Amino acid sequence: MRDVLLRIDAATPATRDRGIDALRALAILGVVLGHWLVTALVVDSGTLRAASPLHYMPALAPVSWALQTLAVFFFVGGYVAARGHASARAARTPHARWLRARLDRLFRPVAAVLAVWAAVLGVLLASGAGYVTVRALGKLALSPLWFLLVFAVLTAATPLAARLHPLWPLAVTGCVDLWRLRFDGPAALGWVNVAAGWLVPYALGARGARRGLPGRRTACVLLGGGGAAATAGLVLAAGYPAAMVGVPGAAVSNLDPPTLAAVTFGLAQCGAALLLLGPLRRALRRPAAWAAVALLNLSAMTVFLWHQTAMMAVSALGLLAGGALPGLHTLPDGGGWVAARLLWLPLFAAVLLVCRAAFQTYERGRTRQARYLGWGE
Repeated sequence: MRDVLLRIDAATPATRDRGIDALRALAILGVVLGHWLVTALVVDSGTLRAASPLHYMPALAPVSWALQTLAVFFFVGGYVAARGHASARAARTPHARWLRARLDRLFRPVAAVLAVWAAVLGVLLASGAGYVTVRALGKLALSPLWFLLVFAVLTAATPLAARLHPLWPLAVTGCVDLWRLRFDGPAALGWVNVAAGWLVPYALGARGARRGLPGRRTACVLLGGGGAAATAGLVLAAGYPAAMVGVPGAAVSNLDPPTLAAVTFGLAQCGAALLLLGPLRRALRRPAAWAAVALLNLSAMTVFLWHQTAMMAVSALGLLAGGALPGLHTLPDGGGWVAARLLWLPLFAAVLLVCRAAFQTYERGRTRQARYLGWGE
């Protein structure tokens, strides 16, 4: 085992920023744990429907503050894409060829998800499963795809994002929110923020790759502290939801589409991520720590695309084995549900590892595992 760890460490180019890879891994883990903790499949009159503990226990909103890490993922994505695009330009690689290669790595794993879930949903419908159940399962399984579409659009715009000050898309997000939430503008206008809102951390990362990431602690503290203060003001004084994820039944969702509060919260997270970079880089000098981060990044999209499937597989097996089980199929309306759900997390993770083993080849293609060490550059 030690020899394997040392080989992975030795194969890593000296120019690779291990701290950035660690931030990507932490962002993926945050999304996975967040979904597992705030999503429940409730058995109700013979059907399955999705529910959220945040609807019944709003005091759990701080959980979403820790685990809604999409802004960090977009920040890292912008940074890595801008560096990769700069390298491609130096090698005289056309933008179209560079983009095609990146999107191929991004979307290759999607084919497997779509094929498997088309078959699953078809079997459910043919067997007489109710529309509510089929819709709930399909929505949970395929909802991660919206992220990939937005990420693909921003990736295509990387050359522009690297030259764009993040304050511009931040201002657009604020104007859209002001119009639709305060002056009764059309609700559809909010979808402008799907691009503008996530462009803020993406441009921040891309600009950092071009000009250098903030190295002084004060800059990171100002970014993190300013974002946190703005988010607190928006929640306390402007009526934005405290939860940084969507809550069924809520009048306003911070993510569907992203609001100004979600974006300022993302800036706070990016500030915290920058503060973590130094300690992460030092910690990842250890071969074992680096190997764990490398392996997770190697299958990052597979983990992201299949984590909801893993949860639903455990839920289905639970129903077949013993009916409605606490923390798995029961209403998420109390501390007992939270305690029971925590006990299910290791089983979710075990099934996700099975999914990873089964489908990771779609993400890696025909390249060897060690080729990860140049992935994303």
